[in-house]
Amino acid sequence: MPRVIAGSARSVSLDTPEGLDTRPTTDRVKETLFNMIQWDIADGVVVDFFSGSGALGIECISRGAKHAYFADNSREAVKCIDSNLKRTHFEDKATVFTTDAVRAAHMINEKHVDIIFMDPPYNKGLEADMLSTFKNCAYVDRDTLIIIEAELDTDFSYVDDLGYTVSKVKEYKTNKHVFVRLK
Repeated sequence: MPRVIAGSARSVSLDTPEGLDTRPTTDRVKETLFNMIQWDIADGVVVDFFSGSGALGIECISRGAKHAYFADNSREAVKCIDSNLKRTHFEDKATVFTTDAVRAAHMINEKHVDIIFMDPPYNKGLEADMLSTFKNCAYVDRDTLIIIEAELDTDFSYVDDLGYTVSKVKEYKTNKHVFVRLK
């Protein structure tokens, strides 16, 4: 069972949705990821698209983010996110959308978002769809860090054509995190 790694909700266990539709980020991968971005979280606004259990956004709130948005089109996942927010007492710092990520992206009303997490289903091209969508979202600017979890062999050579640059890639055994920013 995944847990919150650090911060005010440290060690709190998190529920995960049933079934094979979600791939919870392992604690080890999550710890590596948050070691890389820990200084970008405090007082920030984060978005967790394709949220699953909501673990990444909840980890950010635990580490001092002022607000997190969660979006998942699975009712089972949203029930899980709501349960985890209640368990960590973070309901007042969260907004949860039960809809697809593209629609949710247009529902966020912020001047700036600091970090966007995306862990879409693999091999469906949703990463490119979302990056195209962000071009029309005023809250995404050059200071917004977009972190995409993808399979190791996922090609991101197209991001340049969309007006983004890959600033870092961190590979694990079966997947990777790709760090992207607007040019």
